[in-house]
Amino acid sequence: MKRRFIYGWTHILMTAALLGLAVPAQGQSEAPSTPGQAIPGTTGVSVFAGSVASKAVPGVLPLSLQDAINRGLRQNLGALLSSADIKNARGQRWEQLSALLPHVTASPFIDVSQINLAELGFTFKLAGPSLPPSIGPFSYFDARVDVTQSLFDWKSINNERASRQNLKSTEYTYKDARDLVVLAVGYTYLQGIADEARIETAEAQVKTAQALYDQASDQVNAGTSPAIDALRAKVELQTRQQQLIQAKNNFAIQKLTVARVIGLAPGQAFEFTDKSPYQPFEGITVEDALTRAYASRADYQAALADTRAAEYAKKAAAAGYLPSLSFNADYGTGGAHPSNATPVFDVKGTLTIPIFQGGSVHGDVLQADARLEQSRERVENLRAQIDADVRTALLNLQSSADQVAVALSNINLAEETLTQSRDRFAAGVTDTVEVVQSQEAVASAHEQYISSLYNYNFAKISLARALGQGEEGIKSYFKGN
Repeated sequence: MKRRFIYGWTHILMTAALLGLAVPAQGQSEAPSTPGQAIPGTTGVSVFAGSVASKAVPGVLPLSLQDAINRGLRQNLGALLSSADIKNARGQRWEQLSALLPHVTASPFIDVSQINLAELGFTFKLAGPSLPPSIGPFSYFDARVDVTQSLFDWKSINNERASRQNLKSTEYTYKDARDLVVLAVGYTYLQGIADEARIETAEAQVKTAQALYDQASDQVNAGTSPAIDALRAKVELQTRQQQLIQAKNNFAIQKLTVARVIGLAPGQAFEFTDKSPYQPFEGITVEDALTRAYASRADYQAALADTRAAEYAKKAAAAGYLPSLSFNADYGTGGAHPSNATPVFDVKGTLTIPIFQGGSVHGDVLQADARLEQSRERVENLRAQIDADVRTALLNLQSSADQVAVALSNINLAEETLTQSRDRFAAGVTDTVEVVQSQEAVASAHEQYISSLYNYNFAKISLARALGQGEEGIKSYFKGN
């Protein structure tokens, strides 16, 4: 009972402590936060616990782990928001690129005017004929095509290069978001099938407790056992029934969590088709794992792209001291009326030389330099974090694999002990205390096996995330699921 109590609080505390999840989006604004359940191995407020619901399907939907992941990749809110960030980054890049591309406009116009000379200040009189009070009406027409082109602007060039790196960072962040979706779906799905396995175990324990209670009642009625044995067996039966009720409730709630993560329609009935079998993991050395992680982790690649963007941004800031050269030309027709218009044009080249700008360029350089230092520090921190993630995942994988083997052996021993205890009770050698204790040991052994198997399978998903191969890792580590 004590072990189950500790496990229950551990599960509650894990869920409470992990109430959020976020993708660290380097070089871009943070995504809007949405409250929800969180995923181990990540920090922050979760957008990955939410989703955009899909259409309902009739009947009960069979749901495998791979199906759940595929749905999550399509419907999960974190992935959808990250995908929208790519469009935003593309728009920002086009804005920067616009400063380097030619701008062509056409603005033909025709004008008919009459001017009041008094309005313009011509109120004096001249010798000879007096000026008329107004001039006109007269007309003029002009239709030209205007072209403006930047010939050299080092600041705009580097701003465009920085925006290109920001776009790459956003694309890597989206890939990282997909890995986090795999982690989120895998966590909730595995927890769901673990809760389902606990229901099966609890039902078996209820049947065993019921059989013990019937046996004890028969012996009490026959006068071969004291009434305390029946009472003790009754308490054990009701305890198991309470645990079964709680297990069913936990499972129902966990199914709601799974539905929210993968975007099932509200009220959609579904069932888990994958169980939680033990599949040995092909070992990988720490050195190989780290090499793969540094090459594949999308968040690390995004951080590197952010650093390159900050380097270009610093160059762009320093370019504020440099001159720029631009070209402007127009060509068209002009005259008093379109019928008598003649060709007109204007060509102009402009060299802009900054002389004194009040220290604004110096301020831009200082800010850009600070952002560059921060980007480099984030890269170094993330590199160390990847090392820790990989080593932790491998340690958890090895430890949980050993725990599965021990827990499976413990189940066989506990069930054999329970069988012997029931035989001894039936023979009148012992009372129900020994049998109830044996039942407790069996229940504890099954719970340890379920927990260790869940931890083992989740450790494989965590390793896939640590290596930056979430989608590929699921197919590789859970073959047949």
